Amino acid sequence: MALIRDYHEAMRLCLVVCFAGLLFGQGTEPKHTAEEYDVHGQSKKLAIGAEFMVHSFSRGEQTFIAKDYLVVEVALFPAKGETFTVTDADFTLRINGKKQVLEPASTSMVVASLQHPEWEQAGGMRPEVGGQMGNVGVMMGGPRSTNPFPGSNAPGAQLPPRVPVPQDTPGGVEKAPPVKAEDVANQTALVEGDHHTAVSGFLYFPFRGKIDSIKTLELVYRDAVLKLR
Repeated sequence: MALIRDYHEAMRLCLVVCFAGLLFGQGTEPKHTAEEYDVHGQSKKLAIGAEFMVHSFSRGEQTFIAKDYLVVEVALFPAKGETFTVTDADFTLRINGKKQVLEPASTSMVVASLQHPEWEQAGGMRPEVGGQMGNVGVMMGGPRSTNPFPGSNAPGAQLPPRVPVPQDTPGGVEKAPPVKAEDVANQTALVEGDHHTAVSGFLYFPFRGKIDSIKTLELVYRDAVLKLR
């Protein structure tokens, strides 16, 4: 029993540490160089890397969809010893070479839209947001039961051996609470302000058109133009 209590306490502390990191983490983890991103460029003393994520954003294994936005992960790498200022207003998105460009939405606006999602359902298919993983998927129908006697064990099936459970936690090891899309969006957005080391994060550009209509897509940062598509 002492061993079980020690294991349970270790798991609890691990969860606390993990969620503390998520709570205070900002931006995404930049890669080692701008060249490791799908597209990259240079703006004076800053190297820039970018990846077009379409509508998705993520942290670790949690992936979510912001269907009303075009999502771009941006990374900025300063020259050694240089300090630079990150401002969302320095970025714009140009679609199909048009003069009219898209500007990034504020993080608060993105979070508000994620708190009220509108999922479309058709043809017996439904989008599913995983309670633990946050993954967006599609389920069609449901699992079939081969058991001819409901309530009994299926033929050949055996109950797994019972594992002792600490009395103070009848459910066993504590489960991590569900990760919310709006929390991940807030934590992984590109952080504005002064920086002296590489920084990366997601930018969200309002867009409700069809992705197929986008023939060319350019991310403009000051004097640099990165061709995303």
